[in-house]
Amino acid sequence: MHKIAAMGDKDSILGFKAIGFDIFPTGPIEELPGLLTKIVEDGYSLIYITEDTAVHISEEISRYRSSYFPAIILIPGTKGSLGIGMKAVKESVEKAVGADILSQND
Repeated sequence: MHKIAAMGDKDSILGFKAIGFDIFPTGPIEELPGLLTKIVEDGYSLIYITEDTAVHISEEISRYRSSYFPAIILIPGTKGSLGIGMKAVKESVEKAVGADILSQND
Protein backbone atom coordinates (compact mmCIF):
# COMPACT_ATOMS: atom_id res chain seq x y z
CA MET A 1 0.00 0.00 0.00
CA HIS A 2 1.30 3.43 -0.92
CA LYS A 3 1.74 6.11 1.71
CA ILE A 4 0.05 9.49 1.26
CA ALA A 5 1.15 12.76 2.86
CA ALA A 6 -0.20 16.28 3.13
CA MET A 7 2.18 19.18 3.68
CA GLY A 8 1.23 22.76 4.48
CA ASP A 9 -0.08 25.01 7.20
CA LYS A 10 -1.83 23.07 9.95
CA ASP A 11 -5.28 24.55 9.37
CA SER A 12 -5.21 23.57 5.68
CA ILE A 13 -4.07 19.97 6.12
CA LEU A 14 -5.61 18.85 9.41
CA GLY A 15 -8.65 17.37 7.64
CA PHE A 16 -6.40 14.98 5.72
CA LYS A 17 -5.53 13.24 8.99
CA ALA A 18 -9.18 12.29 9.44
CA ILE A 19 -9.08 10.24 6.23
CA GLY A 20 -5.85 8.47 7.14
CA PHE A 21 -3.18 10.58 5.47
CA ASP A 22 0.00 11.50 7.30
CA ILE A 23 0.23 15.24 7.79
CA PHE A 24 3.32 17.41 7.91
CA PRO A 25 2.59 20.90 9.21
CA THR A 26 5.12 23.41 7.94
CA GLY A 27 7.34 25.65 10.00
CA PRO A 28 9.89 28.26 8.96
CA ILE A 29 10.38 28.76 5.20
CA GLU A 30 14.04 27.72 5.34
CA GLU A 31 13.02 24.26 6.64
CA LEU A 32 10.57 23.52 3.79
CA PRO A 33 13.06 21.98 1.30
CA GLY A 34 14.35 19.62 3.99
CA LEU A 35 10.83 18.60 4.98
CA LEU A 36 9.91 17.73 1.40
CA THR A 37 13.12 15.73 1.02
CA LYS A 38 12.35 13.84 4.24
CA ILE A 39 8.83 13.01 3.07
CA VAL A 40 10.14 11.71 -0.27
CA GLU A 41 12.90 9.69 1.37
CA ASP A 42 10.35 8.14 3.75
CA GLY A 43 8.67 6.56 0.72
CA TYR A 44 5.50 8.59 0.23
CA SER A 45 4.12 8.08 -3.26
CA LEU A 46 1.49 10.84 -3.19
CA ILE A 47 2.14 14.20 -1.57
CA TYR A 48 -0.44 16.98 -1.35
CA ILE A 49 1.17 20.38 -0.82
CA THR A 50 -0.69 23.63 -0.24
CA GLU A 51 -0.05 26.29 -2.85
CA ASP A 52 1.11 28.72 -0.14
CA THR A 53 3.86 26.25 0.77
CA ALA A 54 4.67 25.27 -2.81
CA VAL A 55 5.61 28.80 -3.85
CA HIS A 56 8.59 28.60 -1.49
CA ILE A 57 9.87 25.23 -2.73
CA SER A 58 9.07 25.31 -6.44
CA GLU A 59 12.61 24.23 -7.39
CA GLU A 60 12.43 21.17 -5.15
CA ILE A 61 8.99 20.25 -6.47
CA SER A 62 10.13 20.56 -10.08
CA ARG A 63 12.80 17.90 -9.45
CA TYR A 64 10.03 15.33 -9.03
CA ARG A 65 7.80 16.41 -11.95
CA SER A 66 9.28 13.93 -14.42
CA SER A 67 9.35 10.93 -12.09
CA TYR A 68 6.50 8.50 -11.42
CA PHE A 69 6.87 8.73 -7.66
CA PRO A 70 6.16 10.75 -5.75
CA ALA A 71 3.20 12.37 -7.40
CA ILE A 72 2.93 15.90 -6.04
CA ILE A 73 -0.46 17.57 -6.14
CA LEU A 74 -0.83 21.25 -5.29
CA ILE A 75 -3.98 22.17 -3.38
CA PRO A 76 -5.47 25.47 -2.21
CA GLY A 77 -4.83 26.48 1.38
CA THR A 78 -7.17 28.18 3.81
CA LYS A 79 -6.56 31.51 2.06
CA GLY A 80 -7.92 30.16 -1.22
CA SER A 81 -6.32 29.20 -4.50
CA LEU A 82 -3.33 31.00 -5.96
CA GLY A 83 -3.97 29.33 -9.33
CA ILE A 84 -0.64 27.50 -9.48
CA GLY A 85 -2.18 24.09 -8.79
CA MET A 86 -4.59 24.39 -11.71
CA LYS A 87 -1.80 25.75 -13.91
CA ALA A 88 0.29 22.64 -13.14
CA VAL A 89 -2.65 20.35 -13.96
CA LYS A 90 -3.26 22.17 -17.27
CA GLU A 91 0.42 21.85 -18.20
CA SER A 92 0.40 18.12 -17.41
CA VAL A 93 -2.76 17.53 -19.43
CA GLU A 94 -1.43 19.56 -22.35
CA LYS A 95 1.81 17.57 -22.30
CA ALA A 96 -0.06 14.25 -22.22
CA VAL A 97 -2.77 15.09 -24.77
CA GLY A 98 -0.91 17.59 -26.95
CA ALA A 99 -3.51 20.33 -26.61
CA ASP A 100 -5.00 22.53 -23.91
CA ILE A 101 -8.36 20.81 -23.47
CA LEU A 102 -9.05 22.54 -20.15
CA SER A 103 -9.16 26.11 -21.45
CA GLN A 104 -12.41 27.94 -20.98
CA ASN A 105 -12.94 29.48 -24.40
CA ASP A 106 -16.49 30.66 -24.94
